Amino acid sequence: MTYASVHAAAPRLAPHAPHTQQAPHIPRPVSAPHTAHPPALSRGLYAVPDPHPAEPADVVLEDDGLVLDLAGRTATVDDRTLDLTYLEFGLLAHLLSNPRRVYTRRQLMDAVWGYPDSGEGRTVDVHVARLRRKVGARHKRRLSTVHRVGYKYLPAS
Repeated sequence: MTYASVHAAAPRLAPHAPHTQQAPHIPRPVSAPHTAHPPALSRGLYAVPDPHPAEPADVVLEDDGLVLDLAGRTATVDDRTLDLTYLEFGLLAHLLSNPRRVYTRRQLMDAVWGYPDSGEGRTVDVHVARLRRKVGARHKRRLSTVHRVGYKYLPAS
C-alpha cells in the first residue's frame, strides 16, 4: 500500500466552516459581596501601626503603684520604669483602662494588634506571660486569666 492509496482511502472531512451559530448566553449568578476573607486581610495581612496617630489625651492610668502614661507611652511600677514593647504596652493599657471586664483573646487581638486572632495561636497568652514577669510579683496577679475565655485586669481597690 502506498501513501497515495492510504491518503485516497481516508475519509474526506468537510472544510472547516465558520461557526455561524452562537452558544446561548448563560448569565453568571449575581452573588453577595465577597466576605470570605477576615477583616484583617482587607487591611493587609499585618496591621502596621499608624506612624502619626492622633494625639492621645493626657491620660494617666493608675492602680496601686502601677502608672501608665498613655501620651508618653511609659509604664512605671513604684517609680521603676518598665521596659515594655509596643504591643505589651497596648495590651496593659487596654486591660487597665477597662478593669474587671473580661476580654477574649480574639477581642484583645483585634483591639491591640489590629486584626482578629485566628484562634489557633497563643500570641496573647505569651504577651500576658511576659507582662506578668515585667510588672512584678505584686501586680502579676492582677492580670487575671479567665479560663477558657480570656483575660481581665483586677484593680487593687
